[in-house]
Amino acid sequence: MKQVGKIKEITRYPVKSFAGEYLESCKIDTYGIVGDRFYSFYDETKNDWNRFVTARTIPAMLSYKANFIDNDVRITSPDGRTFSWNEELLQEIQRYSSKVITMSEHKSPHPDNPNLLSVDAASILLITDSTLHKLETMWGKKLDSRRFRANLLVCLDDSAMSESDWIGKRIFVGTTELMVDCFCERCSMTTIDPDTLERDASLLKKINKEMDLHFGVYASVIKTGEITVQDKVYIE
Repeated sequence: MKQVGKIKEITRYPVKSFAGEYLESCKIDTYGIVGDRFYSFYDETKNDWNRFVTARTIPAMLSYKANFIDNDVRITSPDGRTFSWNEELLQEIQRYSSKVITMSEHKSPHPDNPNLLSVDAASILLITDSTLHKLETMWGKKLDSRRFRANLLVCLDDSAMSESDWIGKRIFVGTTELMVDCFCERCSMTTIDPDTLERDASLLKKINKEMDLHFGVYASVIKTGEITVQDKVYIE
């Protein structure tokens, strides 16, 4: 195995499209980080991936912060109010949309069920500081890593390296083993500033032109365990 870097940030997103929480360590189950995207909102009139209601259509969702505590979720609104996963929260989010929104909770004893979580293409999303800095240079503006909603931000030992070299290979971090499956193809979520909620479509255009819409990689879990900030990352 070869050491390629170390974990700089761990982020969990208990509610799909809500702001997440930084962690010093996390437990990895077969489906990904425990507590990650356990909850989501969706449009029950649809039966495909587009059923999920996200910040692409309601940017204000990014201003609600979710914390997963004691196997439950706590929501803090932009004005400091707190919510549980209940009808009161549903009414709070419903006011942003003319469509009828439904809540869904994905905690299940069968993590191999493909309908378990509201993840995108695979269990865990990784990005690197090197690729983030390259995109900053291309775009000409400072970038907040939160735009990309990664679970793991890896600080690379060699800035010339790219996570694209990891696809199809196993990586080892903490007591876990992951398989890097594919690129993450980016959407309009990246155009939304996580603090101001302002959109800047030029970023997605730059990612499309310079990176073929690829930024970060998805990985599935081979071996469960724990990951901690500063853990070294190895590749087979």
